[in-house]
Amino acid sequence: MQDENGWRQAGGLVVAGGLVMGVALGIRHVQGLFLLPVSGAHGWARDTFALAIAMQNLVWGLAQPVAGWLADRYGAARVLAGSMLLYGLGLLAMTQAATPAGFMLSAGLCIGLALAGTTFTVVYGLLSRRVLPGQRSWALGTAGAIGGLGQFLLVPAVQAGIDSLGWAGALVLLAAAMLALLPLLPALRDSPQPPPSGSAAADLRSALSEALRHRGFWMLNLGFLACGFQLAFMASHLPAYLLDRGLSARDGVLALALIALANVAGTYACGWLGGRFPRKYLLSFIYLLRSAAISLFLMLPISPATVHLFAVVMGLMWLGTAPLTNGLVSQVFGVRYIGTLFGLVFLGHQLGAFLGVWLGGWIYEATRSYDSLWIGAMVLGVVAALLHWPIDDRPLALPPARPGVAA
Repeated sequence: MQDENGWRQAGGLVVAGGLVMGVALGIRHVQGLFLLPVSGAHGWARDTFALAIAMQNLVWGLAQPVAGWLADRYGAARVLAGSMLLYGLGLLAMTQAATPAGFMLSAGLCIGLALAGTTFTVVYGLLSRRVLPGQRSWALGTAGAIGGLGQFLLVPAVQAGIDSLGWAGALVLLAAAMLALLPLLPALRDSPQPPPSGSAAADLRSALSEALRHRGFWMLNLGFLACGFQLAFMASHLPAYLLDRGLSARDGVLALALIALANVAGTYACGWLGGRFPRKYLLSFIYLLRSAAISLFLMLPISPATVHLFAVVMGLMWLGTAPLTNGLVSQVFGVRYIGTLFGLVFLGHQLGAFLGVWLGGWIYEATRSYDSLWIGAMVLGVVAALLHWPIDDRPLALPPARPGVAA
């Protein structure tokens, strides 16, 4: 009965965390649908919108270690509460931003900070602390799958909102959806626990020192950069790319929806596989398969059928890297400072995301083509696969906590 209660409590925690991530990541996932309507309404070039979203990704990455540290120190619920309120405020401010600077502050700064406190680092850190080690891979994969389902549902909902209410009205609805999740916060409270003796750094200073001296930590950072580049470029520019190639807006919407739907199964599967096979090898395979999929997409004649097939294949590998990378960090460094350490690794992801979105807009305006970005995404995937394969994933055996050292 105790085991049954433990699984039931873990299930409620996973659902609540997955719903928050689903809306937070879903809003981010559909931003490509706003590129042309917002740019057209203001008379901006595509690189103006792209720069704001690129800044959003960079701010998200830079704020992740801070959000992770705050969650480690004070609990995830407080960080989630502030970030969810900021998310709603940022979306509403986007509707009033009449200048590039105003759009940069709302879509870039506010939403970037809000994403740092409502997504992987805080939610996955909470789950890693609250669930038993044997439940961890399942919990991370399931929360990611629920998050992916939220992304899928938001694609048609947002497109319908844009069609019926305009882009500003759709943003207001998204703000309301985020704020409607605030009642879930009591279920997401946690009290950070000290790590088991010898399994992780005893204090934040030694945890950071051990991580920064670990070669695999840097390889994870660099490899995750490729993931951020690929995902952010496609999420922000794929609908516009398809329009440029003669397909319809419906094809772009359906592509994003298929990515999100396939991501539900893919993220759950990656979480499940991460509990049974070495995570570093799974990550290498994912990056190689992504590069192969991009290569085939570029070589085949573009049509609705090839776009839909590409979207499904990419969706199966879309966010599966997140639970695997988080699990690998937990495996090597323990869970006491998982929020802080995964936040630092995720910074690499967001540097790649910044480059993917910004270069997508800048290179398009300079060349009127996205071709070089697709090739870059493919090459980075191969590099990431090579970086992950040799990572030393053995758990560190570190000394127990030193008395009197504050975290």
